[in-house]
Amino acid sequence: MTTSTVEYQGNLRTQALHLQSNNQIITDAPTDNHGKGEAFSPTDLLATSLASCMLTIIGIKAESMEIDVIGTKAEVTKTMAADPRRVSEVKVNIQFAKDFDERTRKVLEAAALTCPVAKSIHPDIKQDVSFSYSTSS
Repeated sequence: MTTSTVEYQGNLRTQALHLQSNNQIITDAPTDNHGKGEAFSPTDLLATSLASCMLTIIGIKAESMEIDVIGTKAEVTKTMAADPRRVSEVKVNIQFAKDFDERTRKVLEAAALTCPVAKSIHPDIKQDVSFSYSTSS
């Protein structure tokens, strides 16, 4: 079954349609590559997908452990390389809204690192993942 369709809109913009939900995503080329940078670039989506996947897998694990991870956020930094132009590194800092004991931390962190996107990204792309916990639980 087809997952999505993507249509070129002109001016270095695409519109992607998720067929199951009818949700749409617009992409623009980044300003450093002839674009307007008015939306996520395709490479921004790659980097952001990693963080989104990690948070989703953390959520699945947290539900099975009956713990609350609502409010957990991720900051994403993408680094580009030249020759060829490509993503060379993705940094993800996962910031939990609560603190957890050491065992729970290890379980949640391990879950994040095994997300399908992390396992699908080419090994030449460095994944720098860090975790922080709120001290005001």
